[in-house]
Amino acid sequence: MKFSRFPLDQLTGAVLGHSIRVEEVNFKKGRVLSEADVAQLRAVGVEKAVAAILESGDVPEDVAATRVTAAAMGQGVSSRAAFTGRCNIYADVSGMVVIDRARVDSINLFDESVTIATLEPYEKVAPRQMVATVKVIPFAAPEHVVDAAVKAAQKPTPLIKVAPFRAKKIGLILTQLRGTKDKVLLGTIKTVTNRIEALGSELIETRTIEHQEAEIAKALRQVLDQGCDMVLISGASAIVDRRDVVPMGIEMAGGHIDHFGMPVDPGNLLLLGHIINDLGVMPVLGLPGCARSPKLNGFDWVLERLIADQEVTAKDIMGMGAGGLLKEISSRPQPRNGSDNPSVAVKRAPVVAGLLLAAGQSRRMGRLNKLLEEIDGIPMICHIASALEGSGARPLVVVTGHEAGKVQEALKDFEVEFIHNSSYGEGLSTSLQAGVRFLADRVDGIVVCQGDMPRVSAKHIDLLLAAFDPAEGRAICVPTAEGKRGNPVLWASEYFSEILAVAGDVGARHLIGEHSESVYEVEMEDLGVLLDIDTPEVLSAVRSKG
Repeated sequence: MKFSRFPLDQLTGAVLGHSIRVEEVNFKKGRVLSEADVAQLRAVGVEKAVAAILESGDVPEDVAATRVTAAAMGQGVSSRAAFTGRCNIYADVSGMVVIDRARVDSINLFDESVTIATLEPYEKVAPRQMVATVKVIPFAAPEHVVDAAVKAAQKPTPLIKVAPFRAKKIGLILTQLRGTKDKVLLGTIKTVTNRIEALGSELIETRTIEHQEAEIAKALRQVLDQGCDMVLISGASAIVDRRDVVPMGIEMAGGHIDHFGMPVDPGNLLLLGHIINDLGVMPVLGLPGCARSPKLNGFDWVLERLIADQEVTAKDIMGMGAGGLLKEISSRPQPRNGSDNPSVAVKRAPVVAGLLLAAGQSRRMGRLNKLLEEIDGIPMICHIASALEGSGARPLVVVTGHEAGKVQEALKDFEVEFIHNSSYGEGLSTSLQAGVRFLADRVDGIVVCQGDMPRVSAKHIDLLLAAFDPAEGRAICVPTAEGKRGNPVLWASEYFSEILAVAGDVGARHLIGEHSESVYEVEMEDLGVLLDIDTPEVLSAVRSKG
């Protein structure tokens, strides 16, 4: 790849290195310059521009990021389209993110052009939470580097997956000594129950016994006979040795002690064991005293892995020391506390709804309801509905008005929510506002689609979703083709109040000019985002082209 300040006659097909704003020209960095772009630059007096010219063996940034991301993804994760060389990976389910740290390091050591950043391995995650991001630093990466990264990310298994939490039936044994207060036992039961239920499992059996080896052995066998997948033992006295009461009781019941102690504080005195019965290998945990507290401790790390069906060995526990100091420090929140701690920011994929406006009267079409006119054998409205359904926008909402029943019938096979705008005769703004009011409390943004744009595709919508990032200043995403702005437009929730103040037979397009600093133009490869069908002549032309 060549990167330099090039004269205009070398810039066609080049990637613009820095944004250019001169008079009416406003080209953002990363734009692939067309002949028309170069002509515009020449017209406003630009003689040279900083750009990248790709050569043989270069892989464009979005293509490279997409390839590495696709190779890295295992079960329980998904991604959105690459944008500016970045491709994010998100959790699809609640569970534990499983990442091969050594391979992440190896990919980052191949070359400075390709990077991958992830959460900590075995961190608890929720649906839509970002778990990793692949970023290609320059405008292109060497093909041999991309190939090496793909291979490392793919084999022997995909680099990143989310192991879902599986509902477990769990038993709890509590031991008591003379003087043990009922309040302590009840508090332990409540805290343990909350932990288990937060992971989608159930405490099905609880027994309180004397703090004796034989009593523990007897209770352990009885609890397992109730069909428990795992047993937790909370001793009245902390376990201080492998030959203490709790571990001896486990062994007396036919169990085995795998490991005692862990390099995590709080949580040092955790005991890991197992017992084999007709159902298989059942984990048995001797709880550290800190398990009575709801605060994060080493017990949480082990419990979460086991409920996600991830094997926990003595070596695994002994490798938890780096990052294992969980003592709360006043200068920062507790580490790894995820969404349970409101002071810890968790980056999630924004929830962006698809809003399809289908209430208009098609006055310029005469007596025809253009949305119901067929193109390629199906009603026009079904084309954009199909594009929305095939995209990452969710939920999908259709605003009806004129001939609402017919529109709903045409869309009966699509998974959409319908709302009716009884004021549709007052103009487009009323339908837009009806949709915004319906969705405002549920989403971070809305991609607003017109029903008369049958050549808008799922790819167009997904490119807008990939660009959308209000935190980075991309709060209004507008598609462009051949230098012209089109539809649909994606709006961040911060503009909903202004949209609700619009009046008349207009949309919210004037707000784009009022908030130019937050507008991001997304260049499309075809003209589908520019084509709307307003007249019989345009409809006939589209039909004739097929």
